[in-house]
Amino acid sequence: MVFVEDRGNQVKIENFVDLCRSSRQSFSSSIIRLPCVLMNKLISIWSDQAYSQSVSLRNLTVEAGRSIMEVYNRDFEVVAKDDESPLTEADLASHYIILDGLKALPGPLNSVPIISEEGDIPTYEERILWDTWWLIDPLDGTKEFVKRNGEFTVNIALIVRPKPGASGIPIAGWVYAPVPNRLYEGILGRGAVRINRSRIYGQPVELSLPISKAEIPPRIVASRSHRTKETDAVIQDIADRHGKGDIVSSGSSLKLCQIAEGSAELYPRPAPTMEWDTGAADAVCRAAGARVVEALTGKDLQYGKENLLNPWFLVARDETLITESINVLRRIT
Repeated sequence: MVFVEDRGNQVKIENFVDLCRSSRQSFSSSIIRLPCVLMNKLISIWSDQAYSQSVSLRNLTVEAGRSIMEVYNRDFEVVAKDDESPLTEADLASHYIILDGLKALPGPLNSVPIISEEGDIPTYEERILWDTWWLIDPLDGTKEFVKRNGEFTVNIALIVRPKPGASGIPIAGWVYAPVPNRLYEGILGRGAVRINRSRIYGQPVELSLPISKAEIPPRIVASRSHRTKETDAVIQDIADRHGKGDIVSSGSSLKLCQIAEGSAELYPRPAPTMEWDTGAADAVCRAAGARVVEALTGKDLQYGKENLLNPWFLVARDETLITESINVLRRIT
């Protein structure tokens, strides 16, 4: 049972999906009646909850990152998971810190179910009934971590399903890059920020996103570990139309954050990813005014699917770049 504060009124939330299926439900005099039309308020309610605990969630993300750095700065063993992706003790250390931290949050946030790359994934029959859940990648970019190139992150996202059967929406996200000591935060309705945390003076510098204005020719972000011929086709088409801009290669969800902060204009990703790879940075992008869309349809990337594998996607602010990239990928697939 969860209680959410909504403009001074205490609202009882057991399961919004069941609530809407029953249309209207009568509660005791101490509980407000919630008709289906109030489902649209779910996003703003949870955004407010995330904002109220933003300091705790920032600190939790950084704490998980510090546990990763403890492993990063010494020798460590790498094992292969069933899907052949790498796993280290840093992945697991971060995973358990985040789980414990989320469960220790005050108020309704500590009762929200959790999906983690390193945890057991509930069945779709169970997940489809959720209206809200945490989506975490304790160490995004394990390959970059193993290579010791510093391009890995901790990802924590809060996902909300605004009505039964709808896709989940990333309404809040925290992305922390431990090596540059940089934290990104995005909360719908509250905006997005990049926080540079000084190791010398200890005073963080907080900047609202985007930081930079768009450039022409467009700067394009490409995956360091997963570049494909489809990516190259998009890059070539954009260069032919707008001129040849800089190509920036990086790892993990930092690529999405580069679009959010304005240090690049386009990130095409015609290659496999999972929902936990993108959820947190997607929230940062949305809060900063950028879009993360399916590469062949232009629809916003969906969350809470039966299969947690993402389709190909694109990230940009400029709708023209999105449309042009979609046309290229449709033509060659």
